[in-house]
Amino acid sequence: MSNSYAQPVLRTTDLAEGLRIVERLLAIADLRSLEIDYEAVIPSADVLASMLELLPHAKWFAEGNSGGSSAKGDDPSAHLPVRLRALGRPPETVGPFLALVGDSPATVRWDFSGWPEAPEVGLGAGGERGAFVTLCVNVRDLELEEPAADH
Repeated sequence: MSNSYAQPVLRTTDLAEGLRIVERLLAIADLRSLEIDYEAVIPSADVLASMLELLPHAKWFAEGNSGGSSAKGDDPSAHLPVRLRALGRPPETVGPFLALVGDSPATVRWDFSGWPEAPEVGLGAGGERGAFVTLCVNVRDLELEEPAADH
């Protein structure tokens, strides 16, 4: 078990600006093993269908008390809204994912090999633990529980 000590480095109402900051951070990272993880609350059948086309085999579970989930083989459109998770996806899915999310709460997490050393602040080269950047979309927290008008 681990605890997240994630801290926001920017809050903005401009999603494109948030993505540019992520890209600047990734420009200094060791991206040899880059993978993208997604999580979103999907409210409608049309967004869900598009999201499942973009991220085939994504896992999902019902947000309410219906108990529906991909693990049970249920039909996700019968259990809206659903929380969708997709792990280890390629970078080219980021733009389409963000376009589909709209106003829904979501996170995009870039996992990679490590950070470079920063001797001026006493840090050696970082390994995979903590080697990630997360963009929270329309939400203030990583668990998608605090909706927000910013990112």
